[in-house]
Amino acid sequence: MKLRRGFKKVKKVSERLPELVSEKAASFNPLAPVEQEPPQLKDVPKITTETIGEHREEVLSGARKFIYPLQHSKHRIVVITTIIIVFTFLAFLAYSAAALYRLYHYNTFLYRITQVVPFPIARTGGTYVNYENYLFELRHYIHYYKNKQQNKFGGEQQILTFRKQALEDVINNAYVKILADKNKVKVTDKEIDAQIAAVRNQNRLGSNDKVFSDVLRDYWGWSITDFKRSLKEQMLATKVAAKLDTAIAVKAEGFLKHAKSGTDFGQLAKEASDASDKENGGDYGFGITKTNPNVPPEVIDQLFKLKPGEVSDIILASRTDVSRPNTLEIVKVNQSDGTTVSAQHIWANLKDINAYIDELKKTQPVKTYVKF
Repeated sequence: MKLRRGFKKVKKVSERLPELVSEKAASFNPLAPVEQEPPQLKDVPKITTETIGEHREEVLSGARKFIYPLQHSKHRIVVITTIIIVFTFLAFLAYSAAALYRLYHYNTFLYRITQVVPFPIARTGGTYVNYENYLFELRHYIHYYKNKQQNKFGGEQQILTFRKQALEDVINNAYVKILADKNKVKVTDKEIDAQIAAVRNQNRLGSNDKVFSDVLRDYWGWSITDFKRSLKEQMLATKVAAKLDTAIAVKAEGFLKHAKSGTDFGQLAKEASDASDKENGGDYGFGITKTNPNVPPEVIDQLFKLKPGEVSDIILASRTDVSRPNTLEIVKVNQSDGTTVSAQHIWANLKDINAYIDELKKTQPVKTYVKF
């Protein structure tokens, strides 16, 4: 009996179960707003200097995990790059030193290096002679003989001769500069330009700048700047010799004083001139034109500025060939038609600059860093 009643209750509940589930599902609306309790003011965090600092530190601490490794990497890159650069530079210097001091190379690449890095080739007293000066002289010797005197070029033996000559030249030039500084002798750009103009008037350097530049490049491998550099050294040696040879300077001043006062110029030449034509009263014996290569350009420049009967001041004349010394000259124009001049001259030979260089070498000996 009781069992039957139990089954009835179960049956009754099971019949109502779908209805209950439906009612519960109908009462559930996910889109309906959920009523929440409004926040209380006491629950909102306050913004203060301390809370801002804490938040900032929290953000930065997170970033440091990425920043510090990056900074360390940059530092390592800088250190490694610096080491590589220093090593490369030292290796480059080692190569250059070996090529210059052991192999004696003279190619264009090494020449450019010596123009930047002041490798020494010798020392004159307390002054170093740069290797670049030596290569400047050597390269133009070799260029000339390889390009213009092929039949006379003697190969490596000839180059050895050029090496010795170039080294001697740059050492002597260094001593000339010491003497020039000591005696306050200088050569200005204006003097160099004037000398070039005088030589070009003799048609010895081409009729225009292009021809002049081409001649320099073809014969010596030089630019106009290189030519001016070489000319400056020659002019400085001449001026130093004239400054130091005080005896000849006094002698020339005496000649000039007598010539300006009306003393017979020919008689003065016979008595005191060092020229081979002194017995002819210093007469050149030929008409002088502006292009005459046998008369120093400084002398020709003055001859065409004088009128017949006028006497020049003392002229510091450069040598026209290696056998002719530098001189102090005085000239007198006898006739001139504007293109040809007939003249007389008195000259006094200057003491060779090597005499002063040799004296200086005794007190300031040279030390070379190459052995040919």
